[in-house]
Formats: sequence, C-alpha cells, structure tokens
Amino acid sequence: MPGDSTQININSGGTAKNTFDAIVIGSGISGGWAAKELCEKGLKTLVLERGKNVVHLKDYPTATKDPWDFTHRLRMPLKVEKENPIVSRCYALSEATEHFFVKDKQHPYVQEKPFDWIRGYQVGGKSLLWARATQRWSKYDFEGPGRDGFAVEWPITYDELAPWYSHVEKFAGISGNMDGLDTMPDGEFLPPWELNTVEKELQQKINSNYKDRNVIIGRCAHLTKPNQIHLDQGRQQCQGRTMCDRGCPFGGYFSSNASTLPWAEKTGNLTLRPDSVVHSIIYDEKKQKATGVRVIDAHTKVATEYFAKVIFVNAACLNSNLVLLNSTSSRFPNGLGNDNGLLGKYVAFHNYRGTLTADVDGHLDQYYYGRKPTGAMMPNFRNVHKQEMDFLRGYMVHYSAGRRTGDGSNKEDIGGAYKDAMSEPGGWGVFMMMQGETIPKESNHLRLSKDEKDEWGIPLLVTSVAYDDNDEKLLKDFLEQGQEMLTKAGCKNIRTNDSKQAPGLDIHEMGGVRMGKDPATSLLDKNNAMHHCKNVFVTDGASMVSTSTQNPSLTFMALTARAANYAVDELKKGNL
Repeated sequence: MPGDSTQININSGGTAKNTFDAIVIGSGISGGWAAKELCEKGLKTLVLERGKNVVHLKDYPTATKDPWDFTHRLRMPLKVEKENPIVSRCYALSEATEHFFVKDKQHPYVQEKPFDWIRGYQVGGKSLLWARATQRWSKYDFEGPGRDGFAVEWPITYDELAPWYSHVEKFAGISGNMDGLDTMPDGEFLPPWELNTVEKELQQKINSNYKDRNVIIGRCAHLTKPNQIHLDQGRQQCQGRTMCDRGCPFGGYFSSNASTLPWAEKTGNLTLRPDSVVHSIIYDEKKQKATGVRVIDAHTKVATEYFAKVIFVNAACLNSNLVLLNSTSSRFPNGLGNDNGLLGKYVAFHNYRGTLTADVDGHLDQYYYGRKPTGAMMPNFRNVHKQEMDFLRGYMVHYSAGRRTGDGSNKEDIGGAYKDAMSEPGGWGVFMMMQGETIPKESNHLRLSKDEKDEWGIPLLVTSVAYDDNDEKLLKDFLEQGQEMLTKAGCKNIRTNDSKQAPGLDIHEMGGVRMGKDPATSLLDKNNAMHHCKNVFVTDGASMVSTSTQNPSLTFMALTARAANYAVDELKKGNL
C-alpha cells in the first residue's frame, strides 16, 4: 500500500548502538525546545534533522555582508525566480538567505489546490527565518472553538499554559510592554522597542477613536537587554540590524541554533544527526507503543533504525503529518494513531491577503534612529467576547510607518541630481496588514500520493487546502475597517489590496494532528501525546486545534516544554 512503512530494507548497525531515551524529529523552534527540556532532565536524546548541519556563528555565510557584496545586490535572478515560483513568493528569500530555503524542484509535493509550502531544511529549520513576532494567546483564543462551535474544544485552558509561557519567555528573551490587555496577555518581558513618531500618532488616534481597539508596540523574540540566562547561552543584545534571516552572529534573536540546541548540547545528553530523512515511526504491536524511527540518509540513501522510549514529532506541521501518515502497520494501516481517520484533516492557516498603504502629511522634521525588528500590533477586536459579526473569529492588525527614499525634488531617474535627491528622505507612509484566523475544516486536508514518491522512496504529500466564504468576509471587513481607521488617523491616499495569495505563504500552517478531549474526534490528548500511542508526542503546528488570530510560535514553544516535562515524569513513573 502507499506509505507502507514496513516495506523498507534496514541496516541498523546494532540495536544497542542506536538506542536512546528519547528521539526528537526536527530541530526547528519546537524541536529545539523538546531537545533542551529532555536533555536537561537527563534523557539521552537523539535529534533527527533531514537537512544540513548549521552551526551557530560558523554557518552564517552572509551575516556580515553588505548589499554590494552580492552579485545582484540581494535580488534573485529572474532565471531562479522562474525555476522556483513557489519559494520566490516568500518575502525573506534573497541572495543573502537562499541557502536556508528549500527550492521547488528539490522536494516536490502535489498541490490539489494552490498551496505555497515554504520550507527550510537545515538544523534550526525555519527558526533561522521566522519573523519573530511572539504573543501569548488569550483565553478567548483557547475558548473560541468550544464557544462558537467550530473544530473541537481545546483540552487545555490559557491558565494551564500560562506558567509554560513564562518558562519559555524567560529563556528565549521576549521584548514587550506590560499593556494589561485581556486580548493579549502580558508576559515575562525584556524592555520594549519604541514606536516612531508617526506610529505613535496613529496609535493615539486609533486608540482614542475606538474603545475596543488597542494599538501596542510589537512583542518579539529579541534581546533588548539580555538577562544572565541569555548571556549564559552566549547571546548578546540585539543590534537592530534587521538582517535576522541571514542568521545572527550576536544571537540577538531567538533561534534553535543560538539558544536551545547549544544548551541541550552542554548537558552532554544530545546527539544531533543532520541529513537524516525520517521515513516513519516504528510501532511494536506486542508492546502497543512506538519503539523507534526509520531514517534514510539524505545522501547515501542507506536506511537505519533508531530506538527510544519516547518520540517527539516536531518536523513542522505538514511534514509531521506526512511522517505520521507514512507510519503504517497492521495495527495502524492508515497512519500512526489514526483510528478515527482524521489524521491530516482540519488543517488551517492564517489569512494574510489584506494590506493597506497610505501617505501621512507632515512630520518632515522627524526621523528615527536605527532599525527595529517590530512595529505596531493591534489584538483582534472582532467576535472577542461573543459572536457578533456575520463571520466567525477575527483578525489581528500589524502596521508600521517610515519615510520614503527620495524627496521628490527631481523628476529625472538618472544623473547627479537624481542621486542627490535620492539621498534625502521623502514623505511618510504607512503599511498595514491583517493576520486573520481561518476555521479548521475537514475538507482542508493532507494525504499521501498513491502514485508519486520522492527520491527517498517516501510518498509525496498532497495538499488540499483552500479559502472559504468566511475568509472572504473577514478579508472584506479588515479592508473596510483598515481604511476607516487610517482615515480617522488623518492618513491620505489610502490604497487597499487583496494579494489573492494562496494558503501557505503565511507560513503558519496548523492542524492535522489536533489535540482534543475525545479520541473519536482528535489525535492527541491534553498533554500532546497520541491517544492510541502514548509515547509519541506532537507539539508543533500539527497539534493545534485552531489558529487564533495571533502568531503561533510562542505557543508551540510552551506546548513543547509542557509536554516534554510531562513525558519525563511519565517515564520516571514507568508509564511509558
């Protein structure tokens, strides 16, 4: 059958040699946290990464280069863009970062519906590339599905996760202000960044015009003022270079490479194996639990088995679904733990389609010093306390303001006068975007191809994910409300835009292996353990019940730390 994980020739090299206490599949944001927590608690832990090794400091080849050091001044050649139409849509792809991105032909997949799958296969995964926005979810985000009757109820509450938010915030280093909002709870913050003059003016005008809308400085995973725990990691203060996606030689922002993986390595309990493509998880029917992982070497294609008492699946949402779907056995012919047939279903994402731009008069005597890695945030204000719109859920708003290049005094586009004019700052402009919650639906799903396989003999993933009418209504409301807010703030020449981008380009995929209270309607329990295979944990985006309107990475970290500590406790009790 497609994806039959029993049909593979293994050269294990000896069981004892390949046995660990725990195995973590994936080394990105959640995988790094699993490794840290498990190693700190004394477990000999193997981390499997399908991509190349990337060592902090050593393997950031473009981190200190200037634009003129690149052949095309950071632009990707047209030939490369034509060969890679999917990844070329990602805002972070450039000559300085292309080595951290998967190219389209290297790892194909089947798009039953348009879906832009953006990936980074290397140690650290996309933690080297993420935008670093970090907000706690509110109680309304966890209560939403149960209250409004979509998806299934979250099996945990905000109050249960709050201590783990604190745990990961203190270690990762999150900058922010204590704003006292129930829609975006405060956390363990380093000093906040500061909004510039125009951003503050817009903040004041929006906040004064709307009682239910609160603009705050963005919260992000940057060390504005490192604490001792950050210095102990070898990290330093963020320099505000905004070159983060090249890898930061200062460790100024949180990544697995700069933080959790080196911390795990210091314990002496970490074994990191890059270039290891996970084929499937091994299930022992007599023991009624998973016993290990089948791995194929990315280069030699030699297959090996590794064994452990506990397995954490943190390959990032879509790949975690793929691994579990491909982990078949007589007990689980349709994928590990998939008795209810819901594995790969109820996938959701964030709706980023709506943006606005506008001009701001005045303030020509004002500028800003340096660069900051965040802008203004506005927590969701739609359907927060009750259902009141003709669509479910809502959207978060991000905006930033800055001065354009060129003072407009020269009409030529070449020559000395043009060069002089371009060296002067122009007028102010503002950019506003939405981050909308999408509703998990059974029709939005992933499955394995019955016909096509990759070069490692693993079935290709089929993506069947699309927008619906709720997304269109939500988008329309954002564009209307964004225009109204900017108008009341005194902006001019307001322009709305629907990018019509496919799902996936938000890079916030969630679901497919969701948590829940009932094994009939979910795959994972309240501790992120599989209902029907208790020693396998999934704590990345695949585990999410819903998407919230807020960025998910901090929640992935908190869920992972919580689950890892639970797993260690259960091991000590002999339950795993």
